[in-house]
Amino acid sequence: MKKKSLSKLLALGMAAVMTAGMLAGCGNSGSDGSTTGDDASKPAADSGSTDAGADSESADASDAADNKTEDASQASGEVPTLIWWTVGGTPADDFDEAIAQISDYTEEKIGVRIDVKIAGWNDYDSKMNTIVNAGEYFDIMFTNNTNYSKFVNLGAFENISDLVQSATPELYSFVPEKLWSGVQIHGNVYAVPTYKDSSLTQFYYFDDQYVQKYNIDMGTVKDMASIDPIVRTIKEGEGKSFYPLKLNQGALWNGFFNEYDGLASGIQAIGVKIDDAERKVVCTLEQEDILANLELLHSWYSDGIINPDANVVSEDSKGNAFGNAQGWPSAVAQWQVLQGVEKYDAVKVFGPLYTTETIQGSMNAISVNSNYKEEALKVLELMNTDSKFRDMCAFGVEGNHFEYLEDGTVKRLRDDWTWPAYTQGTFFVMSNQEGADPNQWDEVKKQNEEAAASTCLGFALDVTNIQNEVSNVNTVWDKYKYDMLTGASDPATAVPKCVEELKAAGLDTIIAEAQKQIDEFFK
Repeated sequence: MKKKSLSKLLALGMAAVMTAGMLAGCGNSGSDGSTTGDDASKPAADSGSTDAGADSESADASDAADNKTEDASQASGEVPTLIWWTVGGTPADDFDEAIAQISDYTEEKIGVRIDVKIAGWNDYDSKMNTIVNAGEYFDIMFTNNTNYSKFVNLGAFENISDLVQSATPELYSFVPEKLWSGVQIHGNVYAVPTYKDSSLTQFYYFDDQYVQKYNIDMGTVKDMASIDPIVRTIKEGEGKSFYPLKLNQGALWNGFFNEYDGLASGIQAIGVKIDDAERKVVCTLEQEDILANLELLHSWYSDGIINPDANVVSEDSKGNAFGNAQGWPSAVAQWQVLQGVEKYDAVKVFGPLYTTETIQGSMNAISVNSNYKEEALKVLELMNTDSKFRDMCAFGVEGNHFEYLEDGTVKRLRDDWTWPAYTQGTFFVMSNQEGADPNQWDEVKKQNEEAAASTCLGFALDVTNIQNEVSNVNTVWDKYKYDMLTGASDPATAVPKCVEELKAAGLDTIIAEAQKQIDEFFK
């Protein structure tokens, strides 16, 4: 692939050029790492088994049967339907009907139909793991930094390095070079990166009614510690049953590990400080800044500032007084709509920053077993270049889920379209929603252009030699993360116990391998 040799140069070049900008940055939205602008939840790292060998024979037989069926369909002239697995909320009863209407357009434009299947926020990890390990047929799969490298190393995703250029040149040229470099594994591309807010910028936001009521100075909001007096003031004023900070299993404290580059490993317990010129790999849970913030979370939980069921409840609440998310300045309008809040006052607390992980925050991969690899890429090309198709997938069916206003903006007619726009394709051909800043996509592009660079930009950990350790470590982390990142557990006891189990599961082996690879990559 023409661009595959650029990742190392990109990492070195951007790190040198942007160091000054990075030193000025200080401060993600989703489960336990990074997130996206249009939804504060993202799947967390998975811990399921990666041993699919026992099922290989039956999977091969199944694939052979699938191939015969698909070949027969093609011979009969039947329009192929591509299966697309993604993540999101529970679909409405008429979701499949809506997708069928959207498929009428894809059939007209590129001769295929799509069957979109949504795994819930909390089920996504286990469901995708089951699909991959069982060899279940699919054509396209949403993937991100929590499972991308794992599934590539399991042989689940097609190497599209050459095909994306030959079959979909418009898609290839549309996506910036640094994004293609950022999704490389073993020098090859296995997924189409989503060109959007591909750098990370974190915002905190408060409901304006409380800002006014308690005379909150938003200029003091810089990081977690800076909001401590604010949330305590709101709690005292609003009473025992009011929780200024609402968390749940699908939305833990968002952006908690922003200061550490996770090396696109899908392992929350390791990282390199984003401005560390030595690029030393550490256990994040043993770092002083992380420990201090864990203690702060626990104090909020103990003092009734965080809802007491945060570590066990899975559904998000509405009307939250506070939120934090990755986005851009005018994205606050979307957060207001999602939460049903009249006005949020938002402030940037971190970024913008490029890491390999932020680039890999949203991608769509083609199954190695897909019978329609070229067609699948054409669907993704359409998603990234055709505004009509882009709007359909982002908002639903015109006249049912949304309508266009005279100025060309989108007015939502329903609030139950649960296929998140950030998982689908670029923002830059998508229509603005009613009331949104008409310049918001320019804001996003500007953030990308101004983003500082992690010192490890361009590097992605190859887990081929440590797959068992990665699986075991993630199993341990999954035991602790809900309690730890909602404040429900006391870090004084939980962290040492968690770290001990992580080390027994192979954490030190992972850190040593990561350090070896980084030293070799950047020498």
